[in-house]
Amino acid sequence: MVETYQPMVGGALSRDSMTLSQHVLKQLQSFGPDAQDLSALMNRIAFAGKLVSKRLTRAGLVEDALGFTGNQNVQGESVKKMDVYANDVFLSVLQQSGLVCRLVSEEMENIYYMPENCPINRYTLLYDPIDGSSNVDINLNVGSIFAIRRQKGDDEDQTGNDLLTNGHEQIAAGYILYGPSTVLVFSIGRGVHSYTLDPSLGEFILSSENIQIPTHGSNYSVNEGNFWQWEEPYRDYIRYMHRHEGYSGRYSGALVGDFHRILMQGGVFLYPGTLKNPEGKLRLLYESAPLAFLAEQAGGKATTGEQPVLDFVPSALHTRTPLIIGSQEDVALVESFIQERQLERPPAISKVS
Repeated sequence: MVETYQPMVGGALSRDSMTLSQHVLKQLQSFGPDAQDLSALMNRIAFAGKLVSKRLTRAGLVEDALGFTGNQNVQGESVKKMDVYANDVFLSVLQQSGLVCRLVSEEMENIYYMPENCPINRYTLLYDPIDGSSNVDINLNVGSIFAIRRQKGDDEDQTGNDLLTNGHEQIAAGYILYGPSTVLVFSIGRGVHSYTLDPSLGEFILSSENIQIPTHGSNYSVNEGNFWQWEEPYRDYIRYMHRHEGYSGRYSGALVGDFHRILMQGGVFLYPGTLKNPEGKLRLLYESAPLAFLAEQAGGKATTGEQPVLDFVPSALHTRTPLIIGSQEDVALVESFIQERQLERPPAISKVS
């Protein structure tokens, strides 16, 4: 059940309104150093979101806000100017905080170390500064995705090998959706909550608490332009959708926006592997795993098609993975097509020496 708060009553804050930092401390039920640090870290992430949101609202008026830089990131993708700006914002905001030891971003090939912070705070922030950046130039929704992990070991050689673990090691995850309003959704493992930015206050105010994904929804979100590049189970699933009433295809090209719809209304988001990218396109550590963390906290499900996303162990910082995420029943339906095709495959014939 979603509990909804009304931030503004008669032009003033009601007694029931709660800011992001207040709610984090309430969830942790502590004012100790760890709780204070996590609350402060969430405030810094929120501040970065406010700066990005402000830039996006004026993107058409600000010089060098739109278009491509002419460069490519570590994944070989063309870099948008907003990608660079948003990444710089997160770097600057977190570097000044003293709260984070390491940053891992889609826009940086290697880990960004802040050794001056490491003896005191051993948090690592993994993030995609602008998800769906191709939408920026046409004024559609985009987002930022993040996950927080605690450093294990000294990592003196700066390999970041402790990050190459499954998604259960995340202590918090969330996203910021930049749309008609700016919304921050996150979990510290105690339910999923959303906060809406009130521009007049400059604060993220709690708007929905303990969000639960409906067990079934009518929305399916997938880029059907890749239909002929998918394996047959995914094509079988889409054919099924086309033949049955009660389903709506919804795909915006921004993972955060599509997932937010699924979170609130139910359904399923898919990004299978293709002939071009058989391992999938989405990055595990700062896209798939954070959203899988949220989905499971909200009673939903996330899988690669072969195993739960949160069980997947990456081999590198920018490891990609397929993603099927959303309502329990809708994800299970996709899995049923995968399992059906697997049963049809002839057993492997072992060679007799």
